[in-house]
Amino acid sequence: MFNKILIANRGEIACRVIESARSMGVRTVAVYSDADAGAKHVQMADDSVHIGGSAPSDSYLRGDVIIEAARASGAQAIHPGYGFLSENPDFVDAVEAAGLTFIGPSAQAIRAMGLKDAAKKLMEEAGVPVVPGYHGDNQDPEHLAGAADTIGYPVLIKAVAGGGGKGMRKVARPEEFAAALDSARSEARTAFGNDAVLIEKLVETPRHIEVQVFGDGEDAVHLFERDCSLQRRHQKVIEEAPAPGMTAQMRAAMGEAAVRAAKAIGYKGAGTIEFIVDASDGLRPDRFWFMEMNTRLQVEHPVSEAITGIDLVQWQLRVAAGEPLPLTQDEITLTGHAFEARLYAEDVPKGFLPATGKLTHLEFPAQARIDSGVRAGDVISPFYDPMIAKVITHGPTRAIALARLTRALEDCEVAGSVTNLAFLGALTRHVGFAAGNVDTGLIERDLEDLIRAEAPTPQLLAQAGLAAAGLMEGGALSGFTLWSPLARSVTLRLGEEELTCVIHMQAPDRAMIEVDGEQVVALRGAEGWRFDVALAVPMAQSGAEITLFDGPGHVFSVIDPLDREAEGAAAGNLIQAPMPGLVKAVFVAAGDQVEAGRKLAVLEAMKMEHTLIAARDGVVAEVLAVAGAQVEAGAPLVRLEEEEE
Repeated sequence: MFNKILIANRGEIACRVIESARSMGVRTVAVYSDADAGAKHVQMADDSVHIGGSAPSDSYLRGDVIIEAARASGAQAIHPGYGFLSENPDFVDAVEAAGLTFIGPSAQAIRAMGLKDAAKKLMEEAGVPVVPGYHGDNQDPEHLAGAADTIGYPVLIKAVAGGGGKGMRKVARPEEFAAALDSARSEARTAFGNDAVLIEKLVETPRHIEVQVFGDGEDAVHLFERDCSLQRRHQKVIEEAPAPGMTAQMRAAMGEAAVRAAKAIGYKGAGTIEFIVDASDGLRPDRFWFMEMNTRLQVEHPVSEAITGIDLVQWQLRVAAGEPLPLTQDEITLTGHAFEARLYAEDVPKGFLPATGKLTHLEFPAQARIDSGVRAGDVISPFYDPMIAKVITHGPTRAIALARLTRALEDCEVAGSVTNLAFLGALTRHVGFAAGNVDTGLIERDLEDLIRAEAPTPQLLAQAGLAAAGLMEGGALSGFTLWSPLARSVTLRLGEEELTCVIHMQAPDRAMIEVDGEQVVALRGAEGWRFDVALAVPMAQSGAEITLFDGPGHVFSVIDPLDREAEGAAAGNLIQAPMPGLVKAVFVAAGDQVEAGRKLAVLEAMKMEHTLIAARDGVVAEVLAVAGAQVEAGAPLVRLEEEEE
């Protein structure tokens, strides 16, 4: 076994690897960028090495610098985590050329599965079913359009070097094909440096079911399946294992196909075989097809660990150190059910825009497994994926595991950044999902209901008002003067709405609060404040921001009447950056006439491209940013001329 390994990654996966290595007595070396100098994974590791600037291209993608850090620190092996260099065969070659061990598959195996079209040909030869489609080298648009006609609409355009939904477009009709092809190629070129695509038949009632495999270079086993159908824009949201409705016959067929795929390339380490399943007639062994293989540990691997009791990171280290597979297929058992929810810093009402911010308060429930790379006081950076944590629950049945996930999400307390907590909670309570009726279109079909914000109760508004007045702690009369009536008004902002609370102190531990047309009585006793009969919910306050943790959570801003900013007269005229990022392109110039919905600029942030459009018809007065510029949230990009009255 290795004495010391270097982890060529950051965030929750780096912390996850460190925990398993530590349990095995293996020392760890962390690498970090400028932005991660004080990060959790750096604090947890035995040693750490600075590798460059905050942008991934200046740090976590610098394979030569990482290899030198491993050699200088005395590490014998490198664990790549996922993302960054984890599926880069050139990096694997360089690691081995430096006399180090790569904790993962061979460069040859990664190359075999790295391009979707070549991988599908290989899988066909290995007897693994593949989706009908075109995977050829001819990338002429007319040829691709003809292939789509032959396959039959609807079809899916996919980048051959793709992943994470990038470079992927659904095309319902022939007349939409050309524009979708251009868009997919542009995104693929930006994300992967390769704009080649393949065309596949789009399955109408699809489920995304993947099989966890593990090989030692000679033999391979599977650790059952995961259902990752709950997706939005091809990004996984909640994963579970095993798949609901799975039959023994279907599981055996998928498991055998996955193992054949792993053996076909002499796979070593943890990997995932992803299948698309036609669930229009239930789960049938003749209705699943190979999509791709992820030649690394997956984000959702904890649910497989929960149902098998196997530590996959430990297995990775043992097999990389030369051991055979720790268990045979017959020795791997499935127990219970598990879920994983991905908690992100993102603004759901604004189209799931990735968010940044300092986590002023962060507490997780003890009853769930939490994989996280951040702590209270850490900053969600614009340079990396905005994941805060993975919330994992396990139970003897699917219903119990899901109920535990619902409760765990309700008990998560996050302040300082907007999150998708309420959205995740709504998903766990979705009637269809609870019944196991899942497919990849569920979220989009019911999106309006899933993102509908719950209005806070008058009792919660009263608590926010009392907190804004500074009366939740300390003396009950703090904030009042001797010669004024025992009443005080505070103004709060909740989203776009402003609310005024009038607090009437009636006794040192009693107040009547008028808010939103309601009167709420607040009483303080041994157990704290009660608002009518409701006990005060947990809360956090940082500066002018108050967060009440009542399940989904509500964030209030206290408005200082003496420091109110005037509403900008140009509110509808100025197009601003919704988050920090890189201006990838600007499509207009001063004097251009634009129509509502016209594309003005593209901003790249959090590993995604965001298109900014004109909210109204008008004339461009100024272009305030150029392509290649790094901008902060709120930075003005384009200004339209004033509307004529």
